[in-house]
Amino acid sequence: MDAAPITTDAPALTGRPVASQRWSNLAFLHWRVDPATVAPLLPAGTRPDVFDGSSWVGLIPFVLDQATVFGSPPVPYFGNFVEVNVRLYAVDERGRRGVVFVSLEASRLAAVLAARAAFSLPYQWSATSVEQGDGHWRYRSRRHGAPGLGCDIQVTPSTTSVTSPLSEFLTARWALFTSRFGRTVFLPNEHPPWQVFEAQLDSLDDTLLAAAGFATLARRAPDSVLWSPGVTTRFGRPA
Repeated sequence: MDAAPITTDAPALTGRPVASQRWSNLAFLHWRVDPATVAPLLPAGTRPDVFDGSSWVGLIPFVLDQATVFGSPPVPYFGNFVEVNVRLYAVDERGRRGVVFVSLEASRLAAVLAARAAFSLPYQWSATSVEQGDGHWRYRSRRHGAPGLGCDIQVTPSTTSVTSPLSEFLTARWALFTSRFGRTVFLPNEHPPWQVFEAQLDSLDDTLLAAAGFATLARRAPDSVLWSPGVTTRFGRPA
C-alpha cells in the first residue's frame, strides 16, 4: 500500500491518552542514506520511508520534561531529562508512517528501564546535558559503561521559519514503530504543528551514528539542520 499523505496536523487519538511529554529545544540533524542501508534495521512489516529518493537518518537532541502517565501530574525528576536519539523513518503495510528508534540516550535510569520494559524501546543510560549561551545550544551525551559512545553537538538557531516538504517529512510523524516479543508495535501520538527554524551546525563530535550502523555518516555535514522550541505530545494506546 502507498504511504499515507504527510499532514502537519495530527490525526486524533482514539481513546484516552496513556501518557504525555513536553519536548523542548530540539535540534534536528539529518543525513540522506540509501534505503537499502536502512531496511535491515526496521521492524518486520515496515519498509524505509523515502523522500527525494533517499531514506533519512536523524540525530535528535532535546529536553524531555512534564512527563505524565494516565493523566497523572508531571513526574518529578524521573520525568525530566535530556535525550539524544538516532532515528529512522518507516512505512507499514497499511501505509502508516512513523519513526523507528535505533538508540535513545537518557540520564534517568528509571525512565530507561521503564521504556525498555513497557515498549522495548532501545533506551540507553547516559550522562546527558544541555547548555544555552550566545545564541547557541550545546547538547552532550556519554553512555554509561561505554565511554567511547556519545556526542557533543552545538547548533545556532536562526529566526527564519521553515515550512517545506522536507521539513514536514522529517518532523510531522504521528507514530513510532518498535519490535516487542517478535511483533511490530504501532504507538500513535499527537501534538500541535511544529514551529521549525533553520539552524547552523557549529560543531559535531559523534559516535552514536556509527554505533547505530552508519559508520561514516558523522564525517560529513548533515543534509538538513533544523531547530524547534518544542511541543507537548500525547500518546495513544499501542496497537
